[in-house]
Amino acid sequence: MFTRHESFSQYVRNYPVISTIILLQILLFIINFIPMIPHKFILQYLSGVNIYIANGEYWRLITPIFVHRDFTHLFFNSFSLLIFGPFLETTLEKKLFSLFYLGCGLMANIATYLFLPLTYGHVGASGAIFGLFGIYLALIVLKKIEVAKSTQIIIPLIAIAFTMTFLESNVNIIAHIFGLLSGFLFSLVYFLLKKK
Repeated sequence: MFTRHESFSQYVRNYPVISTIILLQILLFIINFIPMIPHKFILQYLSGVNIYIANGEYWRLITPIFVHRDFTHLFFNSFSLLIFGPFLETTLEKKLFSLFYLGCGLMANIATYLFLPLTYGHVGASGAIFGLFGIYLALIVLKKIEVAKSTQIIIPLIAIAFTMTFLESNVNIIAHIFGLLSGFLFSLVYFLLKKK
């Protein structure tokens, strides 16, 4: 499930949503280094800053999902999406996967706004990525027979990622927790309603 064998062109064709998100993240990151564009333009206008959100700049609840502070941050979030996203884009299909991904990121950023100081600023797809982990947990709970063997590895991976949240500095713990919860609850409700 998490091992990729297809070519680059096949991957892009099979998983257009994931490919588009990763491309957008890379483009926004590159724009920060173009000399003709004002320094840190992307970070200045698209990052999540609670005091600006409080003043009505509500787009900052969505745009931080696609913005990253450095190459390592961009690489790990893009790599996580590249590896863990395909199964879910196929299972949920494109529209629902897009909705869940953005919804988890949005809920993570709303929680960040509600629970952290007005001076707090943040960027990154971590809340949305943890939302994917939450969706996997719901799939394991509700559709055990269909996905048990192929998803056994996801449980220790989620446990490691969640543990690292509390061990690393400069991590938005609130976003990780609420991203995970949102993914789990969104998909729990969706699959339960789908069964009826």
